[in-house]
Amino acid sequence: MHIRTPCLAYLFLIFFNLFFLFTPFCDSVAGSDPEPDIKSSIIISPDKQFDFAEAYFSNKDYLMAVGEYERFIYFFPEDERVETAMYRIGMSYYLGRHFKKAVDSFNAVIDRYVDTDLSIKSYFMISETHVNRNTFGPAIINLNNLITITHDEDVRDEAYYRLGWIYVETASWEKARLYFSKISAKNKTKYRLERLTSELNREKSIPKKDPDLAGFLSIIPGAGYLYCERYQDALIAFLLNGGLILAAYESFDDNNNALGGVIAFVEFGFYAGNIYGAVASANKYNRKQTVQFIEKLKSNTKINLSADVKNKGVCLAFEFIF
Repeated sequence: MHIRTPCLAYLFLIFFNLFFLFTPFCDSVAGSDPEPDIKSSIIISPDKQFDFAEAYFSNKDYLMAVGEYERFIYFFPEDERVETAMYRIGMSYYLGRHFKKAVDSFNAVIDRYVDTDLSIKSYFMISETHVNRNTFGPAIINLNNLITITHDEDVRDEAYYRLGWIYVETASWEKARLYFSKISAKNKTKYRLERLTSELNREKSIPKKDPDLAGFLSIIPGAGYLYCERYQDALIAFLLNGGLILAAYESFDDNNNALGGVIAFVEFGFYAGNIYGAVASANKYNRKQTVQFIEKLKSNTKINLSADVKNKGVCLAFEFIF
């Protein structure tokens, strides 16, 4: 008993010293918690997040840009660039040809911000989006709403100019002239209205074919097509109808009434088609000539208005063909 007691005490002291010897090292290891580094690695700043979204937009990766702009808005709702980010979302959808989402996004800018540069540009982009979808009615309504609420003469003039071109696109010449004429005197030179009006007045000289006359001429198979300058169709219609009429006549002349009746029935269908086709050709000819006139008018006189977020005003580009 006297021998074991000192041994136990000695072992206890050794254990005690070892414990305190290694405790600082363990504490230092435990204290090197990597969590602060992890936290610092996921911290995002407004500038970095916005630049990240801008990089996607510049690289035309528009859907990724939308996600990053939305992330920017979520984390930094009080940042002064939120309106710009919202507008960029609309532009991303527009450039990515997601037109319905583009309209919704531009409307969100208008609903949240009143009478700012970007809210005005959003009105213009909504109308531009509708024009790209060939839904001219909503585009016209949107621009007329802008004209009603704005007190800025320059904004109204741009809206009048855009409305005039929408009516040009739909070949509504008198309405186009009406809206162009509403542009204020100070901006008439800016939009080159003198030349535009002169060119627009040439619409009366657009070559046209009378559909009723084309149908009447088709009493003689192929004559309607010939009037519409579709010479190959005119020849085919003349030969086909002439051949069937001759075949029907010979069948009746040979007392083969059954065959003659069948051929006459078939010929009636081709003859009616000859008349309908000539009328349709006249309408098609008129549409083609009108489209060509509009395209030439746009090339010669239209000013391209760009709702660029980086510019306070619109970007004007002129292109003329002489």
